Amino acid sequence: MVHDTAENSRLALVTGATGYIGSQIIEKLVREGWAVRALSRSRDKAAKAPWHPYVTNGPAQSGQVEVFEGDAGDGDDLRRALTDVDAAWYLLHSMGSGPDFREKEQQMAQAFAAAAREQDVSRIVYLGGLHPDDEELSEHLASRREVGEVLLDSGVPTAALQAGVVLGDGSKSFTMLRHLAERLPGAFGPSWINNRITPISIRDAVHYLAAAADLPREVNRTFDIGGPDTLAYGEMMSRYAQAVGLPPRLVFTLPVVTPKLAAQWMSLVTPVPAKVAAPLIGSVLADTVVKERDLEELVGQPEGGNQSFEEAVRAATAGLHTRRWRHTLLKTGSAVAATAAVGTALTDPENSWYRKLDKPAWQPPKLAFPLAWTALYVDIAVVSALVIADAEEKKRGSAVPDWAALGTNLVLNAGWSGLFFRARRPWVAAAGAAALAVSSADLVRRAGKSSPQRGVLLSPYAAWTSFATALSTAIAWRNRTR
Repeated sequence: MVHDTAENSRLALVTGATGYIGSQIIEKLVREGWAVRALSRSRDKAAKAPWHPYVTNGPAQSGQVEVFEGDAGDGDDLRRALTDVDAAWYLLHSMGSGPDFREKEQQMAQAFAAAAREQDVSRIVYLGGLHPDDEELSEHLASRREVGEVLLDSGVPTAALQAGVVLGDGSKSFTMLRHLAERLPGAFGPSWINNRITPISIRDAVHYLAAAADLPREVNRTFDIGGPDTLAYGEMMSRYAQAVGLPPRLVFTLPVVTPKLAAQWMSLVTPVPAKVAAPLIGSVLADTVVKERDLEELVGQPEGGNQSFEEAVRAATAGLHTRRWRHTLLKTGSAVAATAAVGTALTDPENSWYRKLDKPAWQPPKLAFPLAWTALYVDIAVVSALVIADAEEKKRGSAVPDWAALGTNLVLNAGWSGLFFRARRPWVAAAGAAALAVSSADLVRRAGKSSPQRGVLLSPYAAWTSFATALSTAIAWRNRTR
């Protein structure tokens, strides 16, 4: 079918339309008067995208978006999606893994290139990653380079833009940087945290991606894009903290931290899952710096010039609560400290009643209890703060169930000492310990749902309260005639 658009408007196809970069590109193109076709697997998901107010049920006119529901790996869907398209933005990149990961990415790019060539698309714009020319690349960075090569060899004029860390609220790389800087006193990692990176603000990245559509047809090449600052990753953490008014961050280089281990650590501390953190870490295993700025010469910089690192950070965090973690940790820490104080006040292992009780031989020595509980209380406060802060980041009020679960657990925790040492009701205390064990297991479940690594870190608490239940039950049984 012939696409009916307003006079002089151009039709754009954007893949990855519901992703962060894709959504930003669509909104930029709409503002510039393009008619936009958004390729998405799910029309329902597209209906929730930031650009949904511009969606029309029919063919898009200038300043409108039509949703094309289809599979970017299906040749027929691609040919129909690319019909009458002037320029296409290829913004597809999986965070998956596996032995055939790179092959699948190339096959998808080849299918897109073939369909674009068949439909006589005038320009493909692709976003890849900055990378060194003479070093071995991570799987994901190598795949991005290979996809760019497929598109450049397609016969369709292609601008393959290469960017480093994108600074914007919604960028996974920025999310990881932000939460590391907000939640840690410094950067802890191997020597690669000192590798140099040229980040770019989301505003500037979108400017260059959109402007690349207007390059002359004879231009078919890669372009580096980046902001004015080139920094080490650890330095980015320090300057992020400074930009948002947090205390200075220190940088420590550790001798042995593998990328896989680092990804597990990132998933523990930040909202970024390990499977996503791993390729992000892989992209900074070598220097990723801008080596040329030819695109700036061809299309011009954004109004006012490229944003500095600090300007980009302030723009990205304008609507964010950059002290949420500190405030949440203060609350969970205070609640746990109060629980510890009440429990300690109610505990009296020196009273004559307790000393006369018949206790099992496997009861730990008296010194073990304060040591174990001190470590567990710290564990509870930190992991709960991580879970609750991340829940609040997703949606205001969404952490209410987690707060309720923590509060219930802490009441049961402090109450056990009163039931056992003050009320001197071993069987009731055993039942209270069982309820605490169930509640502790629920906290571990919630932590594991937030991040598997957090569930693992909190699991000793559930194990200890289960042990305490067994011990309380054994004491009650051994002293049942008293």
